[in-house]
Amino acid sequence: MTERAHMDRARIERGVRLMLEGMGEDPEREGLLETPARVARALEESCAGLHQDPAPLFEKSFDAHCHEMVIVRDIPFYSLCEHHLLPFFGMAHVAYLPGRDGRVCGISKLARVVDVYAKRPQIQEQLTRQVADAIMEGVDALGVLVVMEAEHLCMTMRGVRKPGSKTTTSAVRGAFEHHGATRDEAMSLIMRGSR
Repeated sequence: MTERAHMDRARIERGVRLMLEGMGEDPEREGLLETPARVARALEESCAGLHQDPAPLFEKSFDAHCHEMVIVRDIPFYSLCEHHLLPFFGMAHVAYLPGRDGRVCGISKLARVVDVYAKRPQIQEQLTRQVADAIMEGVDALGVLVVMEAEHLCMTMRGVRKPGSKTTTSAVRGAFEHHGATRDEAMSLIMRGSR
């Protein structure tokens, strides 16, 4: 079963129609006539991670005899704030120390795990933790560090209206948590390109 099989497109369309009516709009006017279906399709795509398990991403690993840090920076992500259903978007930076066996995952898997969790309505703090925990478990890592920087449209276009403001969150696991020098090295390498 695909992740999209869990979406009830007809119910989403009815909800969008009700929302438009609640706003005082006419869902029958030409410009809005197909909006409920468009929104349902957009939500299917932007929330596809709701019913995805990231574990299969890490089923294959490579015996690289690697005991050094692996870092992937500047992974773009898009998510929906669960409080307002408005987008937040930015960059994720991921570092991990392979397990004692020296096996590594394909680096694209690090970007894919970010996508799986980003494609869910939630908050950035939770997203950061989920990515770190999935990588820690998935690659049996000695340590994981995840930093996410994002702009939230719920702060940009409503409320305090502060466009350009960024929220930075981090999650630190294992060796990065217990060894300050290792954490500092990872943060230095991650943040070098982010300024």
